[in-house]
Amino acid sequence: MIDVEEFGQRASEWLTANRLRAPRDYGAICPPDLVDSGLSWQRHLYESGWAGIHWPTEVGGQGLTAAHQAQWLYECALAGVPGVFNMVGLVLAGGAIQKFGTPEQQVRHLNATLQADHVWCQLFSEPGAGSDLGSLSTRAISDGDRYIVNGQKVWCSGGRYSNWGILMARTDIDAPKHKGISFFLMDMNLPGIEIRPLKQMTGEAEFDEVFFTDVELPADALLGPLHGGWGVGMAVLTSERGHIGTSVISLERRLESIARMAQGRELSGTEKQDLTKLLSKGMAYKAMAQRQGPVASTAASLMKLGITEMMFDSAMLRADIAGVESTLDGADAFGLLSAPGGRIAGGTSQVQRNIIGERLLGLPRDPSH
Repeated sequence: MIDVEEFGQRASEWLTANRLRAPRDYGAICPPDLVDSGLSWQRHLYESGWAGIHWPTEVGGQGLTAAHQAQWLYECALAGVPGVFNMVGLVLAGGAIQKFGTPEQQVRHLNATLQADHVWCQLFSEPGAGSDLGSLSTRAISDGDRYIVNGQKVWCSGGRYSNWGILMARTDIDAPKHKGISFFLMDMNLPGIEIRPLKQMTGEAEFDEVFFTDVELPADALLGPLHGGWGVGMAVLTSERGHIGTSVISLERRLESIARMAQGRELSGTEKQDLTKLLSKGMAYKAMAQRQGPVASTAASLMKLGITEMMFDSAMLRADIAGVESTLDGADAFGLLSAPGGRIAGGTSQVQRNIIGERLLGLPRDPSH
């Protein structure tokens, strides 16, 4: 097996030669306007032998290790290109199917996902159960050789362009909230599924809400044990972590953007002080990330909370520096309107504070209702 350092060198050389074929690095979720170029990039990765770095060779992967995958993501971050087209498919759905799927499910989905023939969305959060996923109310009631699904999901990224979804739904309404949930692989073209874009105050619609009305889901859509979906979901969400190097690169670029606020502008003394505080915080988070290393820990919540608040404060400062024009149009106005969303996306700031309080500081757990 090729060692990680040599693999990284080969990946760097290939990315240098092919980066012009890639869309910009959009992060975990491809925005609707880049879907075509994202699909083309994923298929090029597959055809060139760079898809599924640590997936088994029998499903079209490269048969390497998680360390090789981490190095691939690091090299992609350096090159400024996406490491995968569809994180939900290549990380969450793919990881779950490899770990819990039947042989038939693995044959049906894994290679098709690597080739971007199967594109996945995540159907977890609900209007009444976002951060508290155990309180979800969407039901999948067994009816012979099928499940009848009714309910609603929200904050679904990529729902409009996905043909498959990973769904968590309640299959035992009388069980304790974490015990009666099952995990399904859902064909998004089934009758009874309605997808509606969610309009944000930025004017964009990056997310969708999804409604299920008497959707007939075949019994073989169940992934893992019946009523055991909570364990499947938690394994999916925690089994794959991005390499710490990619986080450091992303943070460095954010700090460069913050530093550029001062270019061509006459800042007041207070604005200079606020800018200096932001840059100092950012350097502290960078040091924390480098100290943490590749193994995830409570520091991940410290990083998420801290960087979220830092980016919110930077958007506010950018708008203050720009003056009243920032409330009208342009990049400063867009940043101002989109900044609050960072406190919700990827685990709310309240949830991060709970994790820090309970696991790091040893405070009493949040009361359960």
